Amino acid sequence: CVVSVTNVPPPHSTIRPGSPVPVSTNNPEVRRAARFGVYRYNNSSNDLFLFKESQIKKAMVQIVRGLKYMLHVEIKRTVCEKRDHSSLDSCHFQRKKNLQQKLRCYFEVWITPWTHKVHIPVAHCH
Repeated sequence: CVVSVTNVPPPHSTIRPGSPVPVSTNNPEVRRAARFGVYRYNNSSNDLFLFKESQIKKAMVQIVRGLKYMLHVEIKRTVCEKRDHSSLDSCHFQRKKNLQQKLRCYFEVWITPWTHKVHIPVAHCH
C-alpha cells in the first residue's frame, strides 16, 4: 500500500543552497527523523498495530531552510496496538509469523530546528 500524505509541490521547486549529501544511518538526528516518518506512517495507516523502524538503509541530508532528511527505512509491525498509544521505544517487533510484516519506506523529513517544526512532505511505504 502506498501512503500518500499531503499533496505538496515536488521538492525541485525549492531553492537549493546545498545538494543532498550522504549521512550516517547511525546519526542520532537521522534516527530522530526516521522516527518522525514512522509516526506519520502510523497516523495514516489503518493497521491495528503500530510499526517501528527496524533498519535505516540509506540517509541523505540537504540544507534547505533547515535540514531535509531523505531516508530509506525498513519498518516492521510491533506487538503494540494503536489504541494503547504506547511509546514506540517499549514496543517489540511481532514474533508471531502470521502477524509479522515488513515494509520499505521512503521518508522526506524537513526539520527547522529554530522553529521546532517538523514537516513530512513524503512518506511512501510498500
